[in-house]
Amino acid sequence: MTASNPPAGALLREVARLYTRAQRVVADCCRTTSTQCHLLTELGRAGPLPLSELGTRVCLEKSWVSRAVDAMVERGLVTKEPNPNDARSWLVTLTADGARTVAELNRTLDEHADQLLGSLSERERAAVQNSLLLLMKALRDDTAANCCLPTGPRKEMTPCR
Repeated sequence: MTASNPPAGALLREVARLYTRAQRVVADCCRTTSTQCHLLTELGRAGPLPLSELGTRVCLEKSWVSRAVDAMVERGLVTKEPNPNDARSWLVTLTADGARTVAELNRTLDEHADQLLGSLSERERAAVQNSLLLLMKALRDDTAANCCLPTGPRKEMTPCR
């Protein structure tokens, strides 16, 4: 392989690295820490979660998650209350301000993605979208990508024709 034609794995990792960095800059990570951003977006996807499960889903240690959640409670982005299903744990829930922050973040990140794809031709965009859908399917089937998530039905997306 040459530098202009890297192996697929190296290419995927480089795309993920550059895209993640660009999105952090564009979103200014919703005026929170990177850890808080990950937690907010996971709560936005999943809804209320026990503190321990929230940490497991984003692969962070309990102490990091606890400090980040406490800071978000102080900012009014989440609530942390005793879990009605398990008295030994805390349930973390987005507040209305937290939900607005997640919506703003998602909107900003989606606009950035649209801008990036907008530089491609219609045919190239369709090819990228199809490739991304195939990659998403492969990731959803990958045990490493799903090691921390509960099993259950997922919304399926199909490749473009």
